Amino acid sequence: MGREQIVEIYELLFERFGGQGWWPGDGRLEIIVGAILTQNTNWPNVEKAIANLKSRDVLTAEKLHGLEQSALAELIRPSGYFNIKAKRLGNFLDWFFDNYDGELENLEELDTGRLREELLSVKGIGRETADSILLYAFGREIFVVDTYTARVAVRHGLIEPNCDYEQLQYLFESNLSGDVKLFNEYHALLVRVGKEFCRPKARCEGCPLEGLEHCIDVEEF
Repeated sequence: MGREQIVEIYELLFERFGGQGWWPGDGRLEIIVGAILTQNTNWPNVEKAIANLKSRDVLTAEKLHGLEQSALAELIRPSGYFNIKAKRLGNFLDWFFDNYDGELENLEELDTGRLREELLSVKGIGRETADSILLYAFGREIFVVDTYTARVAVRHGLIEPNCDYEQLQYLFESNLSGDVKLFNEYHALLVRVGKEFCRPKARCEGCPLEGLEHCIDVEEF
């Protein structure tokens, strides 16, 4: 039941919403910066922050690394929690330059498990951010999960409400072919339906998944 339902959910979402064009960004570094900045905010705010970095011509690893934290924080202010995020970006850049000379090609040489482990060692980078970087910046076969993923999966009976991140990730990875494009599109579509319909207080009417068996009593997301 699991695999068929997971595939059916994807097909219904894609039929309704089409391709989502994720992850927006000009090159790997911009995607990485965006993945860190998008924590606890919406994407339009991240776009404003990235536009600030571009307007000051500092959206390169070397220039970002050379910025004072206070200056970086001011540029990324639209993303919210800007002092915390400036510190997180700084932590990433310090790790990146200390260990890999600030060269993205050096990260490409790492296998997915090793790269994930190292990203998670950077203070401020959690599993969702690390996996977003792996999938969207490096094209690795890893499924990104988040609150939207959990909410849809639990309400449609794919997994128990007390599941952890790895269990939810395994659910999708083990039931889908290891296809980067599919993982990319599915994650984006789950975010879309989660924002528009499968909210903490569900709006089932008109949802592309409305016809599937579901239970909306779970609202602790």
